[in-house]
Amino acid sequence: MQLASQQVLSVSRQHAWDALNNVDILQRSIPGCSSLVEMAPQHYEILITAAVGPVKAKFKGKLSLSDLNPPQSYRIDFEGQGGAAGHGKGSATVRLEPTSAQRCVLFYEATASVGGKIAQIGQRLVDMAAQKMASEFFNNFEAQLATTYPTEDEKPVTTVAPDASVWTRLWRWVHRVFAGKAAETKDA
Repeated sequence: MQLASQQVLSVSRQHAWDALNNVDILQRSIPGCSSLVEMAPQHYEILITAAVGPVKAKFKGKLSLSDLNPPQSYRIDFEGQGGAAGHGKGSATVRLEPTSAQRCVLFYEATASVGGKIAQIGQRLVDMAAQKMASEFFNNFEAQLATTYPTEDEKPVTTVAPDASVWTRLWRWVHRVFAGKAAETKDA
């Protein structure tokens, strides 16, 4: 199976690179991912629940990154076992190209092979499931990017609490000024 596409991301290339190397962001972005643990630099174990047609299984796998060219590109090699459901193995190249200071395009090309019950389902269903997972990943990833790196117009408005002593001193001054005026008015 081969899969290639591109996705416009609403962040700088550096922020996209940082997010693609952030285990927490990736775990929340990968559909069905219940665990993503870095075992060594650029080597990860993943636990994912995936459905391909009528076959749904938990897959335990390994990911490794290579050919790192920060913040531009890397290669991912992966393999996973899903018990009786089958197994999969493959690789992908990921490349980021900036289109502006706050936008970039993520290009990816993946090649994978599957075996077991998943392979018996048929290539068409496997391809559809892979495209659906890629679409869900990018929707989740964009949401994570928006939360982690909000744009200027999306940043929450924060007000800095004024120094209480300044307000206290101002209140005392106002009170003295107007309390004195009130006393003058009573005397007149």
